[in-house]
Amino acid sequence: MAAERLTRTAPPVGVGLVHLGLGAFFRAHAALYLEEAVARFGGDWGVLGVSLQSPGTRDRLAPQGGSYWAVEMAPEAETARHVQIVQDVLVAPENPQAVLDAMAAPGVRIVSLTVTEKGYCHDPATGRLNLAHPDIMHDMANPLPRSAPGFLVRALAQRHARGLAPFTMLSCDNLPENGRVLRAVVLELAAQISPALADWIAAEGRFPSSMVDRIVPATKPQDIARIASLTGQEDGAPVLHEPFRQWVIEDDFVGGARPDLGAVGVMMVRDVTPFEHMKLRMLNGTHSALAYLGYLAGHETIAMTVADPVFADYARHLWQAEIIPALAAPDGVDLHAYARQLLARYANPAIHHRTWQIAMDGSQKLPQRLLGTLAQNRAAGRRCDGLVLAVAGWMIYVRGTDLAGGMIDVRDPLAAALRAAATSDDPVGALLAVQSIFPAGLAADLATDLRAAHARLLAQGSRAAVRMVTPGDGL
Repeated sequence: MAAERLTRTAPPVGVGLVHLGLGAFFRAHAALYLEEAVARFGGDWGVLGVSLQSPGTRDRLAPQGGSYWAVEMAPEAETARHVQIVQDVLVAPENPQAVLDAMAAPGVRIVSLTVTEKGYCHDPATGRLNLAHPDIMHDMANPLPRSAPGFLVRALAQRHARGLAPFTMLSCDNLPENGRVLRAVVLELAAQISPALADWIAAEGRFPSSMVDRIVPATKPQDIARIASLTGQEDGAPVLHEPFRQWVIEDDFVGGARPDLGAVGVMMVRDVTPFEHMKLRMLNGTHSALAYLGYLAGHETIAMTVADPVFADYARHLWQAEIIPALAAPDGVDLHAYARQLLARYANPAIHHRTWQIAMDGSQKLPQRLLGTLAQNRAAGRRCDGLVLAVAGWMIYVRGTDLAGGMIDVRDPLAAALRAAATSDDPVGALLAVQSIFPAGLAADLATDLRAAHARLLAQGSRAAVRMVTPGDGL
């Protein structure tokens, strides 16, 4: 007998937050904090989700009234939680005006984003808005936008015209100083449309930076079937997550309007930058390094990768010798203890976080995850053979074939250009010439070492090349 379909049981909550990019991460992370804050203190802080591309999430959530199961995957057991903070989901390409009207509603005080690095339509190497991006070109000329910055600017224009205060714009993406990046692209786009609007946003808008941390693997069909057995209800859109979670937010909101997130475990701080750098470089940096080199070694998931002692030693080496020396620890944080905690999280056998999934969109991720640390180490005269090898692994990955000649489905906004460069006569030189990824000075400095690492991977394979750069540093 088939399980009955999951349905909403909680009463509706007024919408106070619109979220752009209603993917699994937001639903497994921020949504849970928001629901806990509303449960404890009330308030109209329901979430209206917006899918900026496809209707898939909306179509799966709609029969369930927007509710879903969030399943915590600890090594010893799984625990399911019925989440009901999402009130509705709009699909932007179907009706962009409806999205703008929702964002311009007086009750909406926060618009948050998880649109991934590429969703900011910026140059990752400089942080500037890419005015040649097709969606940005469209949004400068048309009142109904396509991009996340476009929706923010056009919705703010509606609010300005109606005499309403702007909403707070809260980035939850893995970008260093994500609030500053978001502010820069919004103001640059607004200035192209209306300098007066840009001045108003600059004076009245707020763009707090935030740091988010929780491992959320992609949900697979077999997960959906297992969760139906666990809960007795069919859910077309469950999310999976590890037990650990962290959210650090700069406490800078328009008019101070926000739910009491601090009371449910969110760290509200004056400056999130040290936490961002710690997480982006220690977690996301090693995640990317393990993803490229682990994938090339035949490991499907991060847990499988660090179960291989060569790769576990590699992660320890990166933290000990190459990443921690380039970091300033947030107050009260022991970076070595944080590294040990990360390795334990990676090793959780219940979390099937695929190396292929983490490897996506590398052109947008490398600057903040790996290259910033590389640049600091090189400037300080420190060797960083492990990080160089990770970049070389990416260079092989984006050519579209693995070390055994098997095909790789490379997902990246620059995939075609990267593949052409990576399969040229001088793949390292051609990829280093992509200035939206590699600043010219760093590219010139890394060229010799990257060519050697690239050649070593091709000659010896990933596991053997990794073993050569891990002298057994302990944590």
